[in-house]
Amino acid sequence: MRNTIQRFGAAMFVPVLLFPVAGILLGLTVVLLNPNLFPFAVEGSTYVKIVSVFQKASLVLFQNMPMLFALGLPIALAKKASGRAVLAAFISYLTFNYFIAGILDIWSEQLGINYQVGQTGLIEISGVLTLDTSIVGSIMTAAFTVWIHNRYFDLRLPEWANVFTGTPLIVIICFPLMLVLAILTVLVWPPIQNGIQSLQIFILNSGAFGVWLFTFLERILIPTGLHHFVYGPIYFGPIVTDGGTVNYWISHISEFANSTKSLTELFPQGGFMLIGMGKVFGCSGISMAIYATAKPENKKMVLGLLIGATVTAVLTGITEPIEFTFLFIAPMLFVVHAFLAASMAAIMYMLGVSGNFYSGIIDFIFQNWLPLGENHWMAYVIQVTVGLTFTAIYFFVFKFLILKFNFMTPGRSDTNIKLFTKSDYKNSKNSKKNKSPNQSDTEFETNDLIIQQAIAFIEGLGGKENIRQLTNCATRLRIEVSNPELVQEVAYFQSYGAINVVYKGQSLQIIVGLTVPQVREEMSTRLK
Repeated sequence: MRNTIQRFGAAMFVPVLLFPVAGILLGLTVVLLNPNLFPFAVEGSTYVKIVSVFQKASLVLFQNMPMLFALGLPIALAKKASGRAVLAAFISYLTFNYFIAGILDIWSEQLGINYQVGQTGLIEISGVLTLDTSIVGSIMTAAFTVWIHNRYFDLRLPEWANVFTGTPLIVIICFPLMLVLAILTVLVWPPIQNGIQSLQIFILNSGAFGVWLFTFLERILIPTGLHHFVYGPIYFGPIVTDGGTVNYWISHISEFANSTKSLTELFPQGGFMLIGMGKVFGCSGISMAIYATAKPENKKMVLGLLIGATVTAVLTGITEPIEFTFLFIAPMLFVVHAFLAASMAAIMYMLGVSGNFYSGIIDFIFQNWLPLGENHWMAYVIQVTVGLTFTAIYFFVFKFLILKFNFMTPGRSDTNIKLFTKSDYKNSKNSKKNKSPNQSDTEFETNDLIIQQAIAFIEGLGGKENIRQLTNCATRLRIEVSNPELVQEVAYFQSYGAINVVYKGQSLQIIVGLTVPQVREEMSTRLK
């Protein structure tokens, strides 16, 4: 069950990773429409009309978030023919909503639902007015569809029924399931919506303590992979605000930019999106402490290990490469990290900082500082000041604890500091003479490393016959094996560029870094 939940949480990353790109475009359009920065940005001008077109286009992901999850989850959850699973999930999601629309159109009075456009709790999806189930509905329909797809996609039918083999069969099976799911949703979801509204009020009244608790839980659960279920319902679901905090912030960003009220007054829900503080400012302090406590002869190698991981955390908010460099060596440090990150977020919230800060500094700039800087620059000065103060706190606390308890962080021993280089790979099967004429040396070497890493990981996992399941999240491979005894030790995988390995019976995670999608794809191709 735990492995299934982890896989499901990792699958949510597929659509989530698309949001920063759209957010950057939206932030730029808000800046370009600011008449104080661009005097020619006059209402009704050709310039404003053109930029407004780009602004509307940048909202496409945020205003279709449920559909995005319905299409994105099957990519990671399907064990075979993921493209066909996406098509089946798309049809199931539409069928589910059309069933709900039909039921409400006939029995809305008996159900006590005011079935009219504009009513709270209703939304238009693909031309029909249906219940607003947010990402909950899309996740449910996608999960059911992928489950059916994985079980029956390869089912052989009699010769006369071969036309229904594959995706048509999945759609046929899912059709009555979507009817049952729609009936249950119509009966159960309206009371849940009322409960969610009450929960929103409670969470908003929790203030700084709520921000601290949320941030602490989100950080401390990272090793389990369950942190997706802490932030997911808040950022992309209806728990704190209708449509999710990310969508709400994006939809109102122009309004916030033009207001002189404090950010916490405009958007108190933004306190739950301050988890990026620990990623940007905290991980920087951690890296400096690890470097400072390394042996002199190892500092150069440790620096090479930390630079990439730190830059990744600061720019994109993907912290696992650096957090997993010390998590398994010194779990106590990770608890301290979660505590400091939560404290930093709570203090910033009390000082008036709020906004879309759940990722890295790229989102800080384009979704906050640039579009809102004119009226809210003081809040951002406070944010950076408090952040840099905590960077120093992180540095001194981590340095003290590492030396006090003699934690073997990278560089303090002569093991586990080997970097990911081409020389790490043995018996390369693709020499440069096989390089395509149009392929650059850098591109070839990168592809060659991924190929060799994929080959090595398959061998280290006991061969393709021992691998039962292979998925990935943002930085980790998630594998189920038949016989754990055939799996190599951590040192083997680290010698091929892995940051670390988590063993849990037949389930294990290989922490790779941001190249994990390419490695997983290469492994999947070879497993087939």
